[in-house]
Amino acid sequence: MFNVRKSLIVFISIFVLAAVLSACSGKGENSSSSSADSNSQTAPSTTTGAERTVKDSMGHDVTIPANPQRIIASYLEDYLTVLGIKPAAQWSIGDTVQDYLQPELKDVPKISWDLPPEAVASFNPDLIIVGSPAQVQNGLYDKYSKIAPTYVLGDELSKDWRAQLLKIADLTGKTDVAKKALEDYDKKVADAKQKVHQAIGDQTAAIIWVINKQLYLYEEDRFSGKVLYGDLGIKAPKLVASLPKSSATWDPITLEKLSELDADHIFLVKKSGLGEGKEFLDSPIWKGIPAVKQGHVYEVEDSGYWTNNGLIASEKTIDDVLKALVK
Repeated sequence: MFNVRKSLIVFISIFVLAAVLSACSGKGENSSSSSADSNSQTAPSTTTGAERTVKDSMGHDVTIPANPQRIIASYLEDYLTVLGIKPAAQWSIGDTVQDYLQPELKDVPKISWDLPPEAVASFNPDLIIVGSPAQVQNGLYDKYSKIAPTYVLGDELSKDWRAQLLKIADLTGKTDVAKKALEDYDKKVADAKQKVHQAIGDQTAAIIWVINKQLYLYEEDRFSGKVLYGDLGIKAPKLVASLPKSSATWDPITLEKLSELDADHIFLVKKSGLGEGKEFLDSPIWKGIPAVKQGHVYEVEDSGYWTNNGLIASEKTIDDVLKALVK
């Protein structure tokens, strides 16, 4: 049953957050300030009393409360947590939530990933933030906006988690908090990058996610791949470098194709204690991969942050990388 729920997470999250999964690149993240400035220019705001009226990515005029207290931002909780905001409800599929955020969100009630309007209304939100226009099709936007002001971030903004954080901070009056968090993150990146390169030089690394008897090889611009290859500057093996930019469709890689992986190091993201991927990991093909033969495979507990975007997710990924590579 757990495997079924985890599979749903993979494919439902990809559907709901298609913009996050497509055309994301490390280069885009390095230009976060310009991205955020551009977004601000295309969505000017006007102030009316204690409220602000802003235009979202879909052209809606949205009246933002002066100090929103009950926010629903499904699958955007990483950003809210950075800003010190506890959401009115958190994303879930059944009992499954984003494990890595539970120290901060353990007491926050769950809401289904597809945000049924009646469920949304039951939490009495004063602001709803949605990642992609795909989430508000078929009349859903009208239903949400009757419950509370509803702001759609948009596909372009979703390509860059830094810009997305700054936009959510602007909407919630937390810009100073976001800027300080980004400054601290950049310092962490600079320090980690130096340590990693002292440890492994130009050696390559790959990320493989094991889920429901399938193997997924991360492209350079998917989720924690952006941290590994973009922020930390770790060199991608040839097979990874040859992959097209990530898209909403993320196909598993065959074991035969994986035999071409010439990585010096492999981060293996999987749930412990479930025997995930045993048939692959016991195979001669897997054992013939250079990183495997050298004993450079690092199993990482699948707590959600290696398969998500956001500042906290990225920080935790960096911590795992340092623990594995820097002795």
